[in-house]
Amino acid sequence: MSRKVLKVNDSAWLYAESHRTPMQVALLATFSVPDDRPDFVSELVARWRETPVYEPPFNYLLRATPVPSWQELEPAEIDLDYHLRHSALPRPGSQRELGVLVSRLHSAKMDRRYPLWECHIIEGLEDNLWSMYFKVHHSQIDGVGGVRLLKRMLSADPDARDMLPPWAVGTRGPDQSGLPPKDRIPAQRNGHSPLESAGAVLGSLGRTYAESLVGSNDADRAVPFRAPKTLFNGRVHRPRRFATQHYPVDRLRAVATATGSSLNDVFLAICGGALRRYLTERDALPAESLIANVPVSVREGEAAGVGNAITFLYASLGTDVADPVERIRTIKASTRLGKDRLPDVSGLAMDAYTAVLMGPFLSQAILGFGGRGRPASNVVISNVPGPAEARYLDGSRLEEIYPVSLLFNGQALNITAVSYDGEFNIGFTGDRDSIPSLQHIAVYAGEELETLEAALTAH
Repeated sequence: MSRKVLKVNDSAWLYAESHRTPMQVALLATFSVPDDRPDFVSELVARWRETPVYEPPFNYLLRATPVPSWQELEPAEIDLDYHLRHSALPRPGSQRELGVLVSRLHSAKMDRRYPLWECHIIEGLEDNLWSMYFKVHHSQIDGVGGVRLLKRMLSADPDARDMLPPWAVGTRGPDQSGLPPKDRIPAQRNGHSPLESAGAVLGSLGRTYAESLVGSNDADRAVPFRAPKTLFNGRVHRPRRFATQHYPVDRLRAVATATGSSLNDVFLAICGGALRRYLTERDALPAESLIANVPVSVREGEAAGVGNAITFLYASLGTDVADPVERIRTIKASTRLGKDRLPDVSGLAMDAYTAVLMGPFLSQAILGFGGRGRPASNVVISNVPGPAEARYLDGSRLEEIYPVSLLFNGQALNITAVSYDGEFNIGFTGDRDSIPSLQHIAVYAGEELETLEAALTAH
């Protein structure tokens, strides 16, 4: 059978995994049950159980020796009853009860004797809703790749029927979106020679780690291992908490226009304000600003693919700034400096840059040292564009989608957003023991947008 050797950056997620720090990402998608099909969920599960068709990465089994690689399995070698699981909340299940179930499901490390994915269909939600919690190992899919798979799986046509399950779509199966294929955009090549690319990578890394040692002359620049220690940066344990928040995208865009910033800057400002309030209430707000690790997609083209195609920048969250408008200006300046620091390279050169940039952080995770010294950053905050239009699964409308992410020792909180059909949906994944009342951060994030809007009006 054929094998596919993992890239170094993908292998790192496997080596960093432990029973307390499972390296998996997930999507929680909530749908409405069609009014004329009350048995929709049970019928869907029954039909999907009869669909033993697998596309990458859902037919990949990890082989750790002699080097980490994926072995492509035949359909008969995959136990679908293990991967597809049907659950129900006591009716009528609330969003809180759904969050408790997802928290428990996301706490469990996946068994490497099987392909590294699980699909949980959850019925019994109030308001005639049902949910799908789908998790995959991070060595196979990053946030952008996961959302692109979702776009291929769900249709923009509410009348589409007999649609395939996620594992039969994958990266090679049929595109079920019903949308015309996008024109292929040629990969943007910078025209640098290998020597020039190596120089750009080494120059960026050299400046970054020099500033990690001695600090930066620019107060707005955030660099790794200069973040203050907070309650988000200790050792983590297995139990997780999960909370959500959402707003209309247009509200964030209005703030971005008013401040001359990006939508992602607004998102960071909302998070910064929420974390400032949460830590202040616990008398645990450091004098220095918290620093966010912000994943940046470097995936070329529009196709979904196996593995990771991300790098990272570091940005201030302005938690040392009381005024919300001044905070967003600080964040805007910091993200601009972070983007400017990324080398203008692609392909293998960017993979090398990311591997070295994250090397010390991932080495701490692999060796078990994370959470014992000064953190590389305080929190991971990510934003992934999702479908712009409503999507359906066999006529069942997707109402909301939330990302559920991973944690490390030294990184007990992850905040990830996905936009969908005019809504901005945020998932807060936290360590149950390190972050009491995680739901408060989600609530404060909702209130922080109102505070920012009011402050702009007052200015």
